[in-house]
Amino acid sequence: MRAQIRRGVFDNTSSKGDDGIGNSYDTARLFDAFERLTEIVHRTPFKQSETLNEWTKSEVYLKLENLQKTGSFKVRGAFNKIAQLSEEECARGLLAASAGNHAQGVALAGRKKGVPVTIFMPTTTPIAKVEATRRYGATVRLVGQSFDEAYLAARSEQLATGATFVHPFDDLAVIEGQATVAMEMLQQQPDIDTIVVPAGGGGLLAGTALAVKTIRPTVKVIGVQAANAPAIVSAYYGLNRNTTPFLPTIAEGIQVKDPGKVTMGIIRDYVDEMLTVTEEEISSAILFMLEREKMLVEGAAAAAVAAVLNKRLPNSAKRIGVIVSGGNFDVSKLADCVTKCTDYVITI
Repeated sequence: MRAQIRRGVFDNTSSKGDDGIGNSYDTARLFDAFERLTEIVHRTPFKQSETLNEWTKSEVYLKLENLQKTGSFKVRGAFNKIAQLSEEECARGLLAASAGNHAQGVALAGRKKGVPVTIFMPTTTPIAKVEATRRYGATVRLVGQSFDEAYLAARSEQLATGATFVHPFDDLAVIEGQATVAMEMLQQQPDIDTIVVPAGGGGLLAGTALAVKTIRPTVKVIGVQAANAPAIVSAYYGLNRNTTPFLPTIAEGIQVKDPGKVTMGIIRDYVDEMLTVTEEEISSAILFMLEREKMLVEGAAAAAVAAVLNKRLPNSAKRIGVIVSGGNFDVSKLADCVTKCTDYVITI
């Protein structure tokens, strides 16, 4: 059984590692984040999918963070972090590394606070995400072939300039901002028994786990990664890091080679299960959402949907919440989705 936490000061003596939230965590921080973001972010719909209900013989609800400001949940963590920065930290300017969605969140939050923002993004980032980040007023620098390479470049820039770095996932204030997604879900559908979460660096997954084990610890939290980039899955199950694949994926938003230390500490302690889905399954889920739910979602969001579509969840999962994490998809990749699509999507 995974560890449980409740409102108040949490004694984390059962922690499996030295990272994560430490030996004492004040869960009031989660509720402070929720209140802080109430007037800033959208309370996104949590709609039932009749098609998925029939296909899985369960009740499936989709938390539509693709309809969030900037088209992604990432704006929650960015705003929660930046809202707590001092004037001195803001005066140095904000710096971030991102595969796209965190970039837009930081850019928007920085613009609203009147603080200059510079974002390092990999050259593989969909052009829609790059242009959207620029429209929010940020300076964008395209560096490297992956998030990890862009991250290293951003850290070097921070050392040179002294700018304030806003980490995309390995920061407790960012994690607590992402936790507000699950907090809304538990308000909107109190009877759900399982939450399915896409994971890259682990900020959304760690935040979901913190929120769920604080508010309703019996709810299971299941993380999903692309089989082409399963760093968290490997760490969670203690697999050999040197044999973990790191390949291109249509879910570029969760293509992270090195998950965070803080996020992994939380995930090891409070997440109930980790799964992977293939490129074919993710592509099929993108098309399913477009054809049946009339929504264009990005690969990271589709990874969570794919786990449900392919019936990877335990039999005990009867009332399922799926975090559809974002909708910033490069439409030029739809042809690739059609090529990779599995036959069952056409027949559902």
